[in-house]
Amino acid sequence: MAFTGRPATSGTLAVRAARDFLFDHATDYEGAVAGFRWPELDEFNFALEWFDVVAGQHPDRPAVMIADEDGSARSWTYAELSSRSDQVANWLLRLGMRRGDHVIVMLPNTIELWEILFGLIKIGAVAIPTSTLLSPADLEFRADKAEANFAIAPAALAGRFISAPHTLRKISLGHTNEPGWIDYDDSYRAPTVFRPSSPTLANDTCLLYFTSGTTAQPKLVRHTQVSYPVGHLSTMWWLGVRPGDIHLNISSPGWGKHAWSNFFGPFLAQATVFIVGYDRFDAAKLMQVMERHQVTTFCAPPTVWRMLIQADLTQLTNPPRELVGAGEPLNPEVISQVRKAWGGTIRDGFGQTEMTCSIGNSPGQIVKDGSMGRPMPGYDIHLLDPTTGQPSPDHGEICLSIAEPLLPLATGYYKNPEMTGAAYHDGYYHTGDLADRDEDGYLTYVGRADDVFKASDYKISPFELESILLEHPYVTEVAIVPSPDPVRAAVPKAFIHLVDGLAESSQEAARSIFEFARNRLSGYQRVRIVEFMTGLPKTISGKIRRAELRDQEARSVASHLHSAYEFHERDFRA
Repeated sequence: MAFTGRPATSGTLAVRAARDFLFDHATDYEGAVAGFRWPELDEFNFALEWFDVVAGQHPDRPAVMIADEDGSARSWTYAELSSRSDQVANWLLRLGMRRGDHVIVMLPNTIELWEILFGLIKIGAVAIPTSTLLSPADLEFRADKAEANFAIAPAALAGRFISAPHTLRKISLGHTNEPGWIDYDDSYRAPTVFRPSSPTLANDTCLLYFTSGTTAQPKLVRHTQVSYPVGHLSTMWWLGVRPGDIHLNISSPGWGKHAWSNFFGPFLAQATVFIVGYDRFDAAKLMQVMERHQVTTFCAPPTVWRMLIQADLTQLTNPPRELVGAGEPLNPEVISQVRKAWGGTIRDGFGQTEMTCSIGNSPGQIVKDGSMGRPMPGYDIHLLDPTTGQPSPDHGEICLSIAEPLLPLATGYYKNPEMTGAAYHDGYYHTGDLADRDEDGYLTYVGRADDVFKASDYKISPFELESILLEHPYVTEVAIVPSPDPVRAAVPKAFIHLVDGLAESSQEAARSIFEFARNRLSGYQRVRIVEFMTGLPKTISGKIRRAELRDQEARSVASHLHSAYEFHERDFRA
């Protein structure tokens, strides 16, 4: 019997109308912002009322394509993924999983990840996407804080759950000798047609995401059945992904960005999610795979872009139509080099786990290097003075107006009213990020409010200084923090990871970097101290933990104990 999918509902039609409006204004920023409205939905299930409907219309279109490093790939169509997730949903119900159950999903980029996420959405269970890099202690913390009922993980990682609550029911991909695990292969014996027992309410919980925890313990963000599933219309528009596109996003499962660009954004556009599997990142091999499979839209974090420009970009003779950077701000030098080689401009954007893309450089617009763009359709962005909370025209904390309910914004932090109240108050959601705004409305990222500091009474943006130092050929990674100083209160210090082949004790590298900084930074911004490290401390998601470096530096200065790899600018003055 031919695959027919599911019929469109009123929710399907409302989302499609909003989506098509954005398609009709693909390069018309002013028109999109002026005319876009979030659909009003009381009930909605992304898997049943969107993906399965699209599967009926385009059954043979690839939904997910996974390539190996050698370029060989396998794909699964919309129809195949729709049918398989029906089967998974039935099997999960047979196991006793129910609507509202919390499920840790600790999987790599294999097709089972998409099968399971769609299956969970279909039955109304709550997915807690989780990185495969977590330690047993991390998992114990997350399972307890999220009140998880189930966990799904590869058999090879079963041992990581040794400290998890004994009440947690565990499902393994592949056989494991660990006791108490259920084999996912059993799901292939479940019925292949799923029939929901009741509608899915729009405000039901769909996802619980732990933040990356760059400054404190991770927070647990609650998203509804519409905040991410429908709210990522703004992400789709920013990415520039269209029906039939082959969209590659370099992101690991377990973090919000994976949902942005490997799930909701591309599927809203009826495109193909393209994944490249690798044990160790290789820029040259990545471009070969992109060439072979004709990737049309490409999104990657700054770390990947910086590794790409160290390779020969010209080997990719047919670059993607859309180039996007996300995860952390992208420094202008990278944008310039990619533009010279590929002819296209990397478009930066801004968002958090708590929201979808809220600020970005959209397709067809003038891109100001270093700027993350303008507010996305459906978002009312304000800059507030971080001290007074009053509106500020050109500098302040990025805040989202919530005078009216904002569909793509998380409802708060799970069972943490104090933390929710600290971020959601006085008619705004407070991001904790600072930005400058120019006369054309473009926003430039300054940094986390906690990271910005004063030196000689001048405000220092770590990101601005880091962007400059990253242009130095010796520097692969850098973090700027304040070093306590008796005269200036603080001076900028750079923790630097050097390129391979340079020793951390290299005085020549220090001399060259100080000279480079002096020629490019204003006097008050001058980096006064550098310390070379074999690697910077990072969160599991790969973000630099500046708070840890800040505390380390304060202790070092207080105790007068300094690293042998620390160098001061004053020692190199002629």
